[in-house]
Amino acid sequence: IMRLHHQKHHQAYVTNYNNALEQLEAAVAKGDAPAVVRLQGAIKFNGGGHINHSIFWNNLKPVKEGGGEPPHSALGWAIDTDFGSLEALVQKMNAEGAAL
Repeated sequence: IMRLHHQKHHQAYVTNYNNALEQLEAAVAKGDAPAVVRLQGAIKFNGGGHINHSIFWNNLKPVKEGGGEPPHSALGWAIDTDFGSLEALVQKMNAEGAAL
């Protein structure tokens, strides 16, 4: 499911962002102000989707590879209390997610 998410969803944001940038360049060259304004929404939406997914992928990396730290807060304590560890939660989610 993560491969699908990366190759389809994240890729769609990148493709649509790049397409909107190309259209913006053409609109600016023509002096088409309404198109420039209209394209701003697509650029923000797709650019934001790309940035959010890039942060997401980086946070999934192991800490030793620059990934996110496990939570050290009420969430971290709740995970430890309910599942024993973050690793145990991840294993449970992977197993149950694979069964869907």
